[in-house]
Amino acid sequence: MGSPSPSRSQVLSLFPFALASILTIGIVKLYLENSHSVRIRLHPARRSYPAGFISPSEASVVSQCNVFDGRWVFDNATRPLYREQSCPYLTKQVTCRKNGRPDSLYQNWRWKPNDCELPKFDAITLLEILRDKTMMLIGDSIQRTQWESLVCLIQSSIIGGRKSLYRDPPMKIFYAEEFNAKIVFYWNPFIVESNSDHALKHTVYKRLVNLDSVEKHSKHWKGVDVLVFESYVWWMYKPVINATNGPSHQIQEYNVTNAYRMAMKTWANWIESNVDPRTQRVFFMSPSPTHLWSWEWRPGSDENCFNETHPIEGRSYWGTGSSIEIMGAVADVLREMKINVTYMNITQLSEFRKDGHTTVYTERRGKLLTKEQKADPKNYGDCIHWCLPGVPDTWNEILYAYLLHEFYHLFNTTR
Repeated sequence: MGSPSPSRSQVLSLFPFALASILTIGIVKLYLENSHSVRIRLHPARRSYPAGFISPSEASVVSQCNVFDGRWVFDNATRPLYREQSCPYLTKQVTCRKNGRPDSLYQNWRWKPNDCELPKFDAITLLEILRDKTMMLIGDSIQRTQWESLVCLIQSSIIGGRKSLYRDPPMKIFYAEEFNAKIVFYWNPFIVESNSDHALKHTVYKRLVNLDSVEKHSKHWKGVDVLVFESYVWWMYKPVINATNGPSHQIQEYNVTNAYRMAMKTWANWIESNVDPRTQRVFFMSPSPTHLWSWEWRPGSDENCFNETHPIEGRSYWGTGSSIEIMGAVADVLREMKINVTYMNITQLSEFRKDGHTTVYTERRGKLLTKEQKADPKNYGDCIHWCLPGVPDTWNEILYAYLLHEFYHLFNTTR
């Protein structure tokens, strides 16, 4: 015999209690969503940003502290932020452990600013910031490594496989479907147009740069919500560079620093004419340093960065792989611009990391180094590019801190 059905009066008597429970749950949920002290993870379908989406303390870090002034701290508890084997988007150029590097200490260093802590990188927060937006990293293979790092930092937080990577040369596009967010790498080693602009066939015998032209590239930049530019290593091949500044047939040699400054002004003119500072953000990365000569940090030696396992110690270090003249040219152009561009000065902090380069545990022209080449690090060691996980992860942690700051203030001034 079944249990007797509740009477109508019994059901009605329970209604106030049910209603009170629902209201209580709703109030608690509303409090949690609006509390600045709670780190929330939004459901991917949410289309609005709650007030507590970014805490004021996180958003204020870059305005109250020089995040570029600090030291490297060994941290094998929270570093690395991801593993080589967990990220399917890493290329052979940067997977140093997979390519035979015997040590992994280079993955365990955390950047600690002197007067603050960097916000903890949160992939879902970044994806919410980028919801319905496009972020584009523009530059050479150094910038491509930063893009790979950024994709690896966020991809594991996207559940259900709703992510994809596709190529549309000169672009590589990572797409997070549930956020409708794109993170794009765009190959453009000189910022302006050049004969090295082909995404794959860019190794040329004689480089030629068009100092007054960006139209071929800039059509892809138009309307992009977050633009992150970088251009350095390709300029430093020789002290002079072949370039045009006007008619394409008038080619002449320019001092590299002068040519770089002219190219930056061409770029700046486009930014000022085409970027809406109310809705778009622009960043420029300072030079990624090289560590080609060990005598610079170990006097009397005659090697390179091969077999280095620890950062350079001390308050400061400056090698010949970072051009003060180029950095000055960038700073001068940015200072004169009518639109604010955030200068990401990652050079000094990266200067300490002689241990973070790919050296012989990488590929050259699409092929991993042979056993014979690996045995000759003085000639084949790559002290320009970086292993991942590694130094570029820190660049992205700092970029993330700036995006928290930018988005928080944009949200609070426009809502």
